[in-house]
Amino acid sequence: MRKYLLLVFSALFVLGACTDDGGVDEAAEETSEESAEAEGQQDEEAINMSLLATPNSLDPHAANDQPSNHVNVNIYERLVEFTPELELEPGLAESYEQVDDTTWEFQIREGVEFHDGEVLDAEAVKANLDRVTDEAVGSPVAFLFELIEEVEVIDDYTVHIHTSSPFAALPSHLAHPAGGMISPAVIEEDYAADEQLTAVHQNPVGTGPYQFEEISEGDYVTLVKNEAYWGEAAEADVFTFNAVPEDATRIAELQTGHADLIFPLDPNDFEQINSGEGTTVNETESVRMEYVGFNTEVEPFDDPLVRQAIAHAIDKEDIISIMLEGKAVVADTLLSPAVFGHSEDIDGIGYDVEAAQELLSENGYEEGFAAEIVVQDRTAADIATYIQEQLQELNIDLEIYQIDPGAYLDYVGSGSHEMFIGGWGTVTMDADYGLYPLFHSSSIGDSGNRSRYANEEVDALLEDARVEIDENERLALYEEAQEIIIEEAPIIPIYHPYLLTGMSEDIEGYAQHPASFHFLSDVSKE
Repeated sequence: MRKYLLLVFSALFVLGACTDDGGVDEAAEETSEESAEAEGQQDEEAINMSLLATPNSLDPHAANDQPSNHVNVNIYERLVEFTPELELEPGLAESYEQVDDTTWEFQIREGVEFHDGEVLDAEAVKANLDRVTDEAVGSPVAFLFELIEEVEVIDDYTVHIHTSSPFAALPSHLAHPAGGMISPAVIEEDYAADEQLTAVHQNPVGTGPYQFEEISEGDYVTLVKNEAYWGEAAEADVFTFNAVPEDATRIAELQTGHADLIFPLDPNDFEQINSGEGTTVNETESVRMEYVGFNTEVEPFDDPLVRQAIAHAIDKEDIISIMLEGKAVVADTLLSPAVFGHSEDIDGIGYDVEAAQELLSENGYEEGFAAEIVVQDRTAADIATYIQEQLQELNIDLEIYQIDPGAYLDYVGSGSHEMFIGGWGTVTMDADYGLYPLFHSSSIGDSGNRSRYANEEVDALLEDARVEIDENERLALYEEAQEIIIEEAPIIPIYHPYLLTGMSEDIEGYAQHPASFHFLSDVSKE
């Protein structure tokens, strides 16, 4: 596996020790001069945001990664939206209601146009939902809408969405970035292309406050204000997202004024930015869950007892206090307390090194073994280094590989890994999205189940909960499923992070959404 990694990924680093802040400061000094030069060349009117990577796709039906969603939520809008307080409210739909157990009615907002002048109406909504559920298209986010059986146009601005069975989470799923409405003209272009899910990326057209201007793959994406926006116009004329994978470089860009916003910010850099001259930090609690994952199809991680042992060996409180400067809360279970389906009655696997040693001895692993863990950013690398030290007590020799964020998703999605550090945001605020993509066997791979976990009982519980009408019954089913998953430990939930965004003090109107998306229409620069 190591040879394969070295051949495939040119930006690969073996991490033998925790990244220290001194190294970050030194790197920041080295890059500050280059950033200052770039600042003189940039558009002074533009707001610049530095992210880990550019989007994998500007097609909301083709991607479900953070870099893509950060940009796409500003180009596209959804029938239903989540407020910053995580309440559902009408979006492109003026109203919606459940007509019967398997039918939802949506009244589409009149007077809305796509960036290309196409009209948003019932037919446009049908074209979008038909496309994302079309097996021939092969959308990786189709699982969100797979219970939709038919989208019926009632009149110009009314649609009925018929589901194959009751689906209480449908409005929440429509609020996911994958529910973004694309111009029907561009959808037609995509169907006419030789390869599906390509034309929209090349010509992304939505109804949002910003519209696509330019992309340089792997470098930047530029959006401009939608002057014909149906709602309140965006504050900034130009918004550019720059791909900057290195923490030190993002910090240098913020300090020199080349970047106005940087995300993510490592907790160890919080104080440097928050107390720095001309910079500050926006801090928001999130509904994300960061975790250690296993490939349950490879030895020895195909053994639940081995996974349990490693879970017992990880001190989550220490990770948060030492590695994250306290900028997180412990995740004992799989769902944030804010998410429907969270239960206080579920016990996680606690820190107990003796129990870990006993479990390994029972299975013949008292001598330990070697394993590899892949990560995609500095925060995860630091945590992996800490876990590496803890597992040495079990004679487990853990080697750490840091991979470029884009390559990381492909790598762990393909099942080439042994262990990894990942994250998941239950942005629909419903357990169906928090559990089904991560643990249902049909989601193995890029849809979310990167631990490649398969359990028929869990599959059945998640399927039953998805179609259950009674709220209390749904909660009971999700609780039972979570108990099994935690016991079998395909992943180890570690913490719910605070979202940290470094900002120039010239920025006004920025508010981080708890779902970790950046809705930027209110952001301006003095």
